[in-house]
Formats: sequence, C-alpha cells, structure tokens
Amino acid sequence: MAIEVEFYCKDYEPFLPESSQVNPERYGAELAWWLCQKLAIEGVHTSYPNFENWGWFLEYINDDNEYWLCIGNIDSREHQWRMVLQPQAKRWFGLRRAPIENAKILLDAVDKVIRENDQISEIKWI
Repeated sequence: MAIEVEFYCKDYEPFLPESSQVNPERYGAELAWWLCQKLAIEGVHTSYPNFENWGWFLEYINDDNEYWLCIGNIDSREHQWRMVLQPQAKRWFGLRRAPIENAKILLDAVDKVIRENDQISEIKWI
C-alpha cells in the first residue's frame, strides 16, 4: 500500500512572510488546514494542523492506532508537495507501530480530495 504522495499545486503557497514560517523555506500550513477540512467533509476526522521543525502534520486515530499525515513542500520549493503517512508507536523505542492497513480510510480519503481539486496536478503515489 502506497503511503506517500507527491503533487504540484500553486494554491497552498504561504501567505505569511518567511519569518513567520515554522523554519526557513518549510511550508505546508495552508495545505494542512485545507486538507483537514476536506477530510472532515469526507467523514475522516483528524486533528487541527500541528507543526514540527520539518513541516506540518495531521494526527489521525483509528481503532486506538495513531498516525501522523506529514505534510510539507519538497526541497524548499513552494509548489511541490509531499504527504507521508507515519504510523506512531504504542511503546517506547518504536515498538508496536500502528499497522498501515488501519489507515486505509485516511489514505483513500486523501487520494479522493486531492484528485477532486482541479488545481492539483502531477499526483504520484509512492
């Protein structure tokens, strides 16, 4: 099952100055906000966007399993985007990671909403 998607879209470029970004040339807040709203409409509920120094993520919980959908621009480019599913561990040292299969609902919904957006192109699942 593919857990990473890359695509091109100009709609989610940052509107705040560089000094307001989580890190220099690390974008994705606008995309993460749009995505969590679209997923909610599809009945897939995530957290509000959260940030780390590498970018943004949405937390998704299904059957007591936690996942992060990591979101950010590729190599400091404003219009090339990547989303990666990251299963979280239930124990210390990364033991008992959440099974990928339990996030299929999330991944299917992500695929649906990005394909429905006419401004998104060059979609490639990895």
